[in-house]
Amino acid sequence: MAGGAGIALTGCGSNTGRGGEGSGRPRLSHWYHQYGEAGTRQAVGRYAAAYDKAGVRVEWRPGNYDQQTAAALLTDSGPDVFEVNGPTLDQIRGGQVVDLTGLLEGVKGDFNRAVLAPKTWDGRVWGIPQAIDTQLLYYRRSLLEKAGVRPPRTLDELVDAAGRLTAGPVKGLFLGNDGGAGVLGGTPLYAAGLSLVTDDGKPGFDDPTAARTLGKLHRLYAGKSLLLGAPADWSDPAALIQGLTAMQWSGLWALPQVKKALGDDFGVLPFPSDGPAGKPAVPVGAYAAAVSARSGRREEAKAYVKWLWVERTDHQEDFALSYGFHIPARTSLAAKAAKLKEGAAAEIVGFTNDYGYAQPLLWTVAAQTAYQDALSRIIKEGADPEREVKAAVRRTAEELRRAGKKS
Repeated sequence: MAGGAGIALTGCGSNTGRGGEGSGRPRLSHWYHQYGEAGTRQAVGRYAAAYDKAGVRVEWRPGNYDQQTAAALLTDSGPDVFEVNGPTLDQIRGGQVVDLTGLLEGVKGDFNRAVLAPKTWDGRVWGIPQAIDTQLLYYRRSLLEKAGVRPPRTLDELVDAAGRLTAGPVKGLFLGNDGGAGVLGGTPLYAAGLSLVTDDGKPGFDDPTAARTLGKLHRLYAGKSLLLGAPADWSDPAALIQGLTAMQWSGLWALPQVKKALGDDFGVLPFPSDGPAGKPAVPVGAYAAAVSARSGRREEAKAYVKWLWVERTDHQEDFALSYGFHIPARTSLAAKAAKLKEGAAAEIVGFTNDYGYAQPLLWTVAAQTAYQDALSRIIKEGADPEREVKAAVRRTAEELRRAGKKS
């Protein structure tokens, strides 16, 4: 537990720390979800303790954080500032969060375009991105060289490589124990030059290309070149490190572990492109800091968020790279960070800048469920891709029409 003037780290207690006791400074509460990375909790406590214009009480919230915050935003006893994997469109349209556009004046262009996009609605910014997470393809150099396989640059090459790399107990590719539907999501669509939702709010995969691209993923499953039933799922690089697979889809957070275990015997790639209109694709995401509209100290909360996630670039780099392994949300910080300047880390930063996409704000849970169920049937059951895509497009269109009717 970190301590300091005006700062306390708590669990789920109901005391938000908004009293005026002692210092005479305004009191703010700041909620975070529970990170699994050692040192993160103490770090955010140090940042808050260093803020001299308000006493900030950091609350570390274990359990179902999204559910906790959604409920708290409807009350006067919730946080002033809160970390969010959003905000959601319902929270924005419902007036539950404060417009933070002014906090980025003069520096908006320095924030990664892809992760800022889903924090933006109606031309205004509703959450300040903190640090970027991304997913990518890892491969074992020695296994590819032994099989005479070059790192795949297209989806067809990936399917072919996975087959050629499958030998004995070693599978060619690991996309998760479900065959990839859960983790890949819309990534193959973006690699084909499509999207989940268009800029004008329509289904972005109402195109024959979608069925052709997704159908290729079934070839991986049918050819028995996918690792299934691994001891750990895709987010853990154990399958690659232990030699169970030659290639694995995982996250940036796995890079230090992969490098420690394999030395130089690995490489990294974005998801490969498909078709003449395609380009490589890299899914990115970022938690953001938002301000509750129910806060009685909105201006003070905004000033604190600007200080923490816009002005204090030293805190931002420390948060991204000293505990786990993430990319700072500001491109200038990512470009100069020592840990991101060389090797695979530098390549991944380039991937996120060149090929990064984030899940659109309009992509609802219902649309996502319909699409991922269709993708799972295509991959594992060999269901007709054209029929499945058309059904997912219809469901997505219904959801987008529903969202468009909200005032």
